[in-house]
Amino acid sequence: MEILLQLVYSGVALGMIYAVIAFGYQLTFQTSDTLNFGQGDALMLGAMVGLTLVNMGMNYWMMLPLVIVFGLIQGGVVERIAVRPAIKIKSEFGWIMSTIALGIIFKNVAENIWGRDDLKFPSPLPESPIKPLGANVLPMEILVVVGAVLMMLAVEFFNRKTIYGKAVVATFNDRDAAKLMGINTGLVITFSYALSSATAAFAGALIAPLTLTGATMGSVLGLKAFAVAIIGGLTSGMGIIVGGIILGVAETTTGFYLSTGYKDVPGLVLLLLVLAYKPAGLFGKSAIKKV
Repeated sequence: MEILLQLVYSGVALGMIYAVIAFGYQLTFQTSDTLNFGQGDALMLGAMVGLTLVNMGMNYWMMLPLVIVFGLIQGGVVERIAVRPAIKIKSEFGWIMSTIALGIIFKNVAENIWGRDDLKFPSPLPESPIKPLGANVLPMEILVVVGAVLMMLAVEFFNRKTIYGKAVVATFNDRDAAKLMGINTGLVITFSYALSSATAAFAGALIAPLTLTGATMGSVLGLKAFAVAIIGGLTSGMGIIVGGIILGVAETTTGFYLSTGYKDVPGLVLLLLVLAYKPAGLFGKSAIKKV
């Protein structure tokens, strides 16, 4: 029982990282009906920049805000270079290849700056586990869960309680109507991409002390987060969290009880089932468009 509880703890921590990245997918989809398929590389860059700042002597807690600012800038660059031209010419799929290509460029740049070897990110918290309910859990895993929840709550508060957030919501509800009301929808889309990459960069700095940091770390995480976004629903914040936890716990338990070679199977099977029977996601709502 203690082993199962420990696997659940680790799965929840991993799932919340997936959820934060998937939350970034949701942010851009809501405002522009597009996704940043380089989201995993935004996470990687956040981790690598954070590692550089820590190695320069900066305190971990002071480093986090700078990583978020870096993510905001990086996301704005992605929207400006890869997404805006596709939206301008009304290219239905141009943004897909553009964001993928830009993500590959970011990964190649990271390999040339930091090398191809995985690096150790020093933990800001003790690495000895604590034992809630008798199962081992690392303090950093608790920080990951708390930090992920706080980040998503902060974005939700921004959207619901601030005038700029309401502009984002208005753009999501009806982009053309929002434009007629004087909202600069282009700027809103840019901001959504900036915020999306900022959440991914923050997630990278959170998870880095639990894993090795390298130029390839974001590829698998970004792909699994996309699966979480589809499973939970691209229009549901609660679905993103539930989907992340389901996938995280499924991976840790399957990897322990069966084999690490099968740990990706449950999530992929669930993804296929959701796509087949509930394409909008477990908590998503199907949109009806007039044509």
